[in-house]
Amino acid sequence: MAAGTGLWAGADGDGTPPGPTFEGELEQRYQQVVQDVLPSVVQITTDEELGSGVIYDRAGHIVTNAHVVNGKRRFAVELATGGRPLRAELVSAYEEQDLAVIKLTDPPRRLHPATFGDSSRVAVGQIVLAMGNPLGLSSSVTQGIVSAVGRSVTEGQGGATIGNMVQTSAAINPGNSGGALVNLSGQVVGIPTLAARDPRLGSGPAPGIGFAIPAATVRRLAGQMIEHGRVVDPGRAALGVSVRTVLGEEFRPAGASVVRVVPEGPADSAGIRPGDLIVRVDDAEVDDVVQLAEALAGHEPGDTVRVEVERAGDRRTFRVTLGEA
Repeated sequence: MAAGTGLWAGADGDGTPPGPTFEGELEQRYQQVVQDVLPSVVQITTDEELGSGVIYDRAGHIVTNAHVVNGKRRFAVELATGGRPLRAELVSAYEEQDLAVIKLTDPPRRLHPATFGDSSRVAVGQIVLAMGNPLGLSSSVTQGIVSAVGRSVTEGQGGATIGNMVQTSAAINPGNSGGALVNLSGQVVGIPTLAARDPRLGSGPAPGIGFAIPAATVRRLAGQMIEHGRVVDPGRAALGVSVRTVLGEEFRPAGASVVRVVPEGPADSAGIRPGDLIVRVDDAEVDDVVQLAEALAGHEPGDTVRVEVERAGDRRTFRVTLGEA
């Protein structure tokens, strides 16, 4: 800092703050994407919850997370473009994939629906922006990359197990849920849903590890909820069994014990029986029912998987063609 010029020394030494050091094509692209997409992101509030949503169509349908609506049927919605809060009602919630659709009761004429992209083309290293209302800070934007694809994640104890999720380093904070994960083409490629928890931090958020429901899943399920008022074809893979977690030495989970087999279902047809202890699906170890759900969440009905079980002290492997939940 030059003496006698105040806090900043401008190019001419006149004390004026310097301008941006860099304003290239990437920065301009960020700004354009925010300008294009942010009007599609709304804030959703109930008496108890605050979250985000994405305008799905001009009829006033909005997609969000099921845990944002949290069993409620009426909501206040604030548009990013401002104005008074608008009323909305629940269309349907599908907790198994943590997805919900609500609808504005009197949608304004100039809504700005988002464009949903092809999430199958999302690649690791791709730059993405997360848009939402974290901690009530409306119309906030964070930046990161796609860290991984195809993740299967369970939302805490007793929560939904969601497959094929997009992992991102963009910050996902409370209130971001239900917002938009956007590529630099201005397309929504996912709905931010949860942040990882680190048990070493007292189960606090693990920085830089967030997850989003892929756009393909959002379009498939939201379309059904809008047309039928519910999900009629979930497309979730199933073994056709009821299971419970079994504890082994030192009371640690040791596998998923088969309690019931659906007659003529996938597991029954493959030879799996009640009493079998499932310990592995393909290359994924199974210590409990949550890990079994996560292993299946990454598959689709019709996929064939190797299921390893313990039966009467022996290990056996069965090839199972998965059915639909």
